[in-house]
Amino acid sequence: MPLRRLRRAVAAPMSLANDPQRRASWLKTLHQWHWISSAVSLIGLILFAFTGITLNHASQIPATPVVTKRQAELPANLRAALAAGASEGRQPVDAELARWFSQAMGLQVAGGEAEWSATDIYLSLPRAGGDAWASIDLASGAVEYERTDRGWIAWLNDLHKGRNTGPVWTWFIDVFALACLVFAITGLLLLQLHAPRRPATWPTVVLGLVIPLVLILLFIH
Repeated sequence: MPLRRLRRAVAAPMSLANDPQRRASWLKTLHQWHWISSAVSLIGLILFAFTGITLNHASQIPATPVVTKRQAELPANLRAALAAGASEGRQPVDAELARWFSQAMGLQVAGGEAEWSATDIYLSLPRAGGDAWASIDLASGAVEYERTDRGWIAWLNDLHKGRNTGPVWTWFIDVFALACLVFAITGLLLLQLHAPRRPATWPTVVLGLVIPLVLILLFIH
C-alpha cells in the first residue's frame, strides 16, 4: 500500500543513494503522495495565503459596512404561546418560532439558542463577514432584524479564521491542514533524497528556519 510505503520512507536511511532500485521506488511513492496532496491543498493554499495578507493589513483595507434592517410581526397564536412559556435565560429556539422565521423572513435559526427575558427574546445570528441579530417583543409581537455585511474581504478573512463558519468548514480546515502536512513531509523527504546532488538544499532549508526565528527574537516581545 502507498501509505505503508510512505511510513517506511520516513525511516529510510541515506544509504538509499547506494541502492538505485530502492531509491527509485521511494521516489515514485513520495512523488505520488506529494502531487496528490498538492492537488488537494492547492486552492486552499492560495486562499489562506491571500487572506494571510489581507488579515495582516486589515486596518489598511477600507470597508464600508452595509446594514440591512427588516421588521415583521408574529402571528397572535404564536405570540401567545411564546408569552405563556416565557422564562429568563438561554434556551433553544422554539421549533414553531424557527419555522416562522424560515417562512416569513427567510432566516434559518433552527438549532440555535435565544436569550429570553420577561419582555422579549433576543437571537444572536453571527455570520462570516458580518453580524446579525433579531429581537421579539413578547407584548406586541414586533420583530426586528438587523444584518451587517462588512464585504467580501471580511468574509474571506473569517473563512481563514474559521469564525462563524459552521462545523462543515471546520472539518474542511482539518482535512486541508492534513493535506498540507503530507505535502510538507513528502517534500522534506524528497529534499533528503535529492540533497546529495544539490549542495544548497539543507542550507536553504535551515535559512527558512533561521529567518523567522531571528525576526521573532529581535522584533516580537
